[in-house]
Amino acid sequence: MNSPRARYRVHPALRLLPLPLSIALCLPALADDKPESWALCPINEPIPAFAGTAEPDPENGTPMEQREARAEQATTIDGDHMGGNRDNLEYQGNVALRRGDQFLGADNLAFNQEDNTYVADGNVRYQDSGIRLIAESARGNQDQDNHQIDNVRYQLVSRRGNGGADRIEMNGPEGNMYHSTYSTCDPDDRWWELRARRIEVNTDTGWGVARASTIRLGNVPIMFVPWVKFPIDDRRHTGLLYPAIGLSGRNGFDYEQPIYLNLAPNYDATLSPRYMSERGTSLGAEFRYMYRGGRGIIEGNYMPSDDLLQEHWNDFADGSNPPTPNKLANTPDPGDSRGMLRYSGYHNLDEHWQARANLTWLSDPRYTEDFGNSIAGLATTSTTSTIGLYGNGLGWTAGIMADTWQLTDYTTSELSLPYNRLPRLYANWDRPFGPWLKAGVYAEAVNFQHNERDDGSRIDIKPYISMPLQGASWFVTPTLAWRQTSYRLDPELADQRALISANRYVAENGGSVTPELVARLRDESPSRNMPIGSLDAGLFFDRETKFGGTSYLHTLEPRLFYLNVPYRDQSAIPVFDTRAFTYSWGQMFRDNRYTSADRQADANQLTLALSTRFLRESDGFERLSASIGQITYFEDSRVTLDGESPIEKGKSAWVADANWAPSDRWTIGAAYQYDPKYHREDLASVRARYLVGSDGVVNLSYRRRYEQFEQGDFSFLYPITPSWSVVGRYYYSFSGKTPDDDNKLLEGIAGVQWDSCCLAVRALVRRYVRNREGEMNNSFQVEFVLKGLGSAGQNTERTLRRGILGYYRDDLYLVPPSNTTVDPDDDIYDVPDMNL
Repeated sequence: MNSPRARYRVHPALRLLPLPLSIALCLPALADDKPESWALCPINEPIPAFAGTAEPDPENGTPMEQREARAEQATTIDGDHMGGNRDNLEYQGNVALRRGDQFLGADNLAFNQEDNTYVADGNVRYQDSGIRLIAESARGNQDQDNHQIDNVRYQLVSRRGNGGADRIEMNGPEGNMYHSTYSTCDPDDRWWELRARRIEVNTDTGWGVARASTIRLGNVPIMFVPWVKFPIDDRRHTGLLYPAIGLSGRNGFDYEQPIYLNLAPNYDATLSPRYMSERGTSLGAEFRYMYRGGRGIIEGNYMPSDDLLQEHWNDFADGSNPPTPNKLANTPDPGDSRGMLRYSGYHNLDEHWQARANLTWLSDPRYTEDFGNSIAGLATTSTTSTIGLYGNGLGWTAGIMADTWQLTDYTTSELSLPYNRLPRLYANWDRPFGPWLKAGVYAEAVNFQHNERDDGSRIDIKPYISMPLQGASWFVTPTLAWRQTSYRLDPELADQRALISANRYVAENGGSVTPELVARLRDESPSRNMPIGSLDAGLFFDRETKFGGTSYLHTLEPRLFYLNVPYRDQSAIPVFDTRAFTYSWGQMFRDNRYTSADRQADANQLTLALSTRFLRESDGFERLSASIGQITYFEDSRVTLDGESPIEKGKSAWVADANWAPSDRWTIGAAYQYDPKYHREDLASVRARYLVGSDGVVNLSYRRRYEQFEQGDFSFLYPITPSWSVVGRYYYSFSGKTPDDDNKLLEGIAGVQWDSCCLAVRALVRRYVRNREGEMNNSFQVEFVLKGLGSAGQNTERTLRRGILGYYRDDLYLVPPSNTTVDPDDDIYDVPDMNL
């Protein structure tokens, strides 16, 4: 019988060809999670969408989810003609089968309902949410679930990738792909390709085995793998990850081979054995876990012996690195083992409370320097471990925590470490009372301990009341606070502070330090009570103006801040965790120039400041901003830290800051501090940034601080052509803290990048300060990125992203996320968020 084109609905037993999506995906299953740029790829797809088919909709779920959803759906068949008989159906002319997101098209389709066999030939086309392919023919048995597809070409839809195979055979969940290829390159411009003589897959286990596979750059095979086992779907599996290979003057040839262990759906581990030709072998490990209420990560590294330690001792012997007592005490013996252990995680108790920990242990004070590759690590002298319980709610925060410190600077001693806080309790509360009043309190209790110093404890309570008055163009906020701080000191510490108080008393009143005076001033429970009054007020003026035909909103924002705090002698109070703020714009509007409660500065001062901005009215873009301010001290500020000089009556240094954007690509900024009393420049900083194209950037900065440093920093990512770009950094110190310090290169990077649609290569050389003695390290890094498959070599992007601000353009606009806000509805199986 014959019929004009009609649609037929058949039983689900007549399934669409179960074309092996898993086979088509098995080659790119090793793809890297890092997003790739396909900007240089041709617009035309290797296999365009078939006429009459719908484009995949990600809102319908992942390809695997859609495949599971269509399991029981019926199949509809369209064709120009239907012939044959009841047992042997024949469809001819533009045959189209549809089920869910699946489409199968062919010129002819024959189906035998007695044995459930089928044959499709002539322009066979298949498409679903994950793949699009064409083939010469397809045949199989639906009952036995045996299928064969000949002369296949495919394209991945959910991610870029294409290839082909001479033949695909499937027997239930098991299948074979013969003489297959995979690449993310355009078929006419094959920069790289993965070829395999045969690939065996099992969709039940999620595993594939490739035999006699090669990776080719152009037509040149660069890697041959006789046998490799790998995952073929989104399920995680135990196996090898891509290695990291490098070469440097400190480590020599450096090879690291990560081994991934899939232990359970919600926890896994990675082992990272590493070989360094100049130092030896080490084993790194990482364990990650997650559950509905939290997650965490444990990292460690162990090195049974390190040849670099012998080099350190040789430096001591030949005099190139003088062996001070601290260096000798903090440098391990050549035969010692070295290691690191770190834990970071949290647990949500409820919507208000969270337990959180960041713990670190290092085997020795030289570990950070010897195992790091960033000059930023040389600026830190210690590392901290913290564990605590933290809460927050409407108008309140509270917590109990403990922290300890470990030395990471082998040139100093543990005496320089901050006090451990074991424990620290704190609570903050504030709330409005009507439209004009606001009250709150800050409270803290801390027990301080130190291995090399005497211990003590502190309770600090600071209630306040304020009256925030404001209008459309003004605000006035008077605030009155009372600070009460009490201490409990060890007897030895009380003796030390009594002697300091006695010396201060003699300096102010004359006489001599006597045992009687020291005894009179000795106090194991010193305290301090004082009021703090402030008035913060400002105005806001604005007008519309035009420059170059562009409309701007020009603002003028004067502000004053008056602070009055009476003097209290605090020489009997030790300094546990307090230091002075760096003088800056923000510090001019604080009620204390010290960071913590051990010192509350006395003050009778007025800050006068003025800011102005030009905002583009069309989009709010800030074309220009400038601020200037100064503090007037009406009286001497006598409270100081030990060894610090009082602030005398008069004027502070001017603080000025300006930012100007000549265009949407240019940003120029400057900061300046000038002290009129001493006729000196305290700080000068100039910075400029230019954005090149869609991803290029050039940064230039210069900064100097009086008697501390003078540095310049030039970095860039500059595209020469769409494919070629150069990268570099020159970070230089013109002088150190003393005139005897030599000018010195801190870090130099020079490199080149080549990019295509599917292949990228990055090569760079780097010279940087390797230790606190100023010795330099040289390294050479190369990374090959086969887009959609992975990368080989060292992680050059990490080095460049750290050294060149804007190497990732989004870094210029990111706002760091809160480390206290956690979604309590986190799904324990939300694997992408965990980056498993």
